[in-house]
Amino acid sequence: MDLSEARREYTMGGLRRNDLPDHPESLFEHWLKQAIDAEINDPTAMTIATVDADGQPFQRIVLLKHFDKNGFVFYTNLGSRKAQQLQNNARISLHFPWHMLERQVHVTGIAERVPTHEVLRYFSSRPKESQLAAWASQQSERLSARKLLEAKFVELKMKFENHEVPLPTFWGGFRVNVSSMEFWQGGEHRLHDRFLYTRSDATWDISRLAP
Repeated sequence: MDLSEARREYTMGGLRRNDLPDHPESLFEHWLKQAIDAEINDPTAMTIATVDADGQPFQRIVLLKHFDKNGFVFYTNLGSRKAQQLQNNARISLHFPWHMLERQVHVTGIAERVPTHEVLRYFSSRPKESQLAAWASQQSERLSARKLLEAKFVELKMKFENHEVPLPTFWGGFRVNVSSMEFWQGGEHRLHDRFLYTRSDATWDISRLAP
């Protein structure tokens, strides 16, 4: 398979310094709304990268569930590989790949646990099947056969058929406190526009990066 000629031009527009607000969350909100309005697949999907004790990076896709000036929030099993890695090294990277709009957003920061009351509020808002799945799956643990997972799900479904599903003690969330945010807009002839916001106390430094 020859991939050397797999390329295309990026022609949907540029990004200029005068277009940028003082705070990156304002631009992120604008871009996210445009991604949602464009009806692209999974606009809130983000790749999150963590590292293990040996410095080996790991990536996986999760869904963004909330963001504001205080950071980006996602939820997970606290026994999962990503949660265990964040316990040992709270540095994290997020990446939003909005290919259809020829855009990317890259975030770096420090992850901290979300308070239990926030976790409970979100868990209670999930469909019951998703709540049961959280109980059924020992995320990242080795599983000898899918039928064991399915059997556990059915068992729990019967157990809680007429009851509310309680919040598992092993399920929680993380808020990423942002250190930097980079906005990438594709440009013709590979002359892409890249702007990096870097936190400086209560303000943000903005730099243009070469593509």
